[in-house]
Amino acid sequence: MSAVGSWHLEGSKNLTHGNHMKLERVTYERLNSRQKERFNFQKVSALLADYGFATLKLDDDWQGADFIAVHITGEHLKVQLKSRLTFDTKYKCKGIHIVFPNDGNWYLIDHDKMLDEFLKRFADTFAMTASWGKGGYSWNHLSREKLDLLKPFRLQP
Repeated sequence: MSAVGSWHLEGSKNLTHGNHMKLERVTYERLNSRQKERFNFQKVSALLADYGFATLKLDDDWQGADFIAVHITGEHLKVQLKSRLTFDTKYKCKGIHIVFPNDGNWYLIDHDKMLDEFLKRFADTFAMTASWGKGGYSWNHLSREKLDLLKPFRLQP
C-alpha cells in the first residue's frame, strides 16, 4: 500500500477509493457514550479555539475536570464536559467550569457562581428534589427564564 494512494485502519471500513478519500458524517445518536464524549470534546474545543483557548483532554477527572482549557493569556480553566446543564455538590469549591450543549448551542459557566444564582432564582424547582438531596441535578429542558440567565455564557460560533 502506497503512503500517498490510500490508507486503511485494521478493522475499519476503507475510507478511500482510489486517490479520493470518502468521509461520511456520523449520526450522533448512533455513537456510544464514550464516542459521544469524544465527539462533544472535539466540538467544544473548536469553539473554544475561537476564544483563544487550547484544550487538553485529561484521562481521569483530575480535580473534577474532564479537560483543561488554556487561554492565550496563560489563564486556565478546569472544565467538566456535560451533556446538559448540571450542578453537583462534588464540583463545589473546586474552581470547575461546566460546558454543555443545549438546542445546538454550547454554554460555558462557572459552576459555583451559576449554582448560587440558580439557587437564588429557582430553588423551589430543584433544591427541594430528591436528586439535589443526593448532591446533583440536571435539566433535560431549559425554560426561557433559565436560557435568558445563561445567554451571556453562550459560546458563539
